[in-house]
Amino acid sequence: MSQNHYQILGVAPTATAREIKLAYKQLAIKYHPDKHQGSALYEDLFKAVAAAYQVLGDANRRAQYDFQLQVAARRAEEARRQQQFRNQGQRVYGVPMPPPAAPVRTRRPAGSFERHYRPRPKQRARFTRRDLRLILLLVGAIALFVLSVRVSMYRITAASNYQRGLAAYARHEWSGAHSFFSEALQFRPDYADALRRRGEIEELFYHNPAAAIADYQAALAQTTQPADRARILLRLSLCYRALQRPDQVEVFAGQALRQDSTLAQAWLLHGEALLFTHRYAAAHRDFAAGLRHAPGEPAYLAARLLLYRGLANYKMHDLRAARADYWQVLTTFPRYGQVYFLLGRIAQQEGNAKEACEFFRRAVVQGYGFAQRVHDEVCPTP
Repeated sequence: MSQNHYQILGVAPTATAREIKLAYKQLAIKYHPDKHQGSALYEDLFKAVAAAYQVLGDANRRAQYDFQLQVAARRAEEARRQQQFRNQGQRVYGVPMPPPAAPVRTRRPAGSFERHYRPRPKQRARFTRRDLRLILLLVGAIALFVLSVRVSMYRITAASNYQRGLAAYARHEWSGAHSFFSEALQFRPDYADALRRRGEIEELFYHNPAAAIADYQAALAQTTQPADRARILLRLSLCYRALQRPDQVEVFAGQALRQDSTLAQAWLLHGEALLFTHRYAAAHRDFAAGLRHAPGEPAYLAARLLLYRGLANYKMHDLRAARADYWQVLTTFPRYGQVYFLLGRIAQQEGNAKEACEFFRRAVVQGYGFAQRVHDEVCPTP
């Protein structure tokens, strides 16, 4: 039987490329014709080694060669098995057939009674507790599997609709985003992120604070992280402010601050509720606390905190502090008509009618309409 390439190189079929290369180099040196005075035998051996390495040294050609070896091995094995399990009655050319074997009997032939079926009495099936437990276990396993598949599909569908809603939200397609969030909530009613996003659309774009409150409350029940709860509580405070419910604004803004005391807007809302219920000192403390956390917030938020702190100072008859807060607002927003009007009120309290009229006039110029009536009542016409 001729040798294969692995046998020629003297390596195993599992040898690495490095081992194959090393074996080739050794055999090439050993069989080189120049070392054997040009012997034809060694020349054939050298050519066989080179041909073997040409196949096994290339990864692709080696893979094809290994496959051919496997096919050849399977064919040889199949031929051996066919030869081994050949039908004994098959005539082989040149080999005499063995004589037929005599029948072997171990007992006398069966009688007619044994050669016919006899009816067997029917036995009534007995249903045991073990059978009942097995059936209940099987039914429970099937129900659990169906429920798990259903829950998984619902969650996947809800997540897909939520992602589509986020994409529509980013494109400012509020109606489409609202529909996608609603579809996500049909499959998963406790989806806190979808509830919160839909609540924002109801609050900010549909101007429906009552519907937004329902979504925010449902989202709050599913939220455990303090920072996330604080944001939802802040949105609830804004919705109740839109409904003119200062008592609820105070409650939810206070809860938001207990979750995250760095929310300047929550300090503003809580202070507003206290200010409009005539608790001026407490409101002043809230506005001051909000201003300590306002540097990273938008400028309008700090301006509103200063405006309301100035109003609290005015109500507590600290006119100097109120004027300082109002002028600080004007450094950021010099065309804020309401601030000019409030400065005019301070000038009125101080008995400076001329200065008060000037501030009322500036408020009218900046578009604060309420100042026009006060200017007409207080300031004499020239």
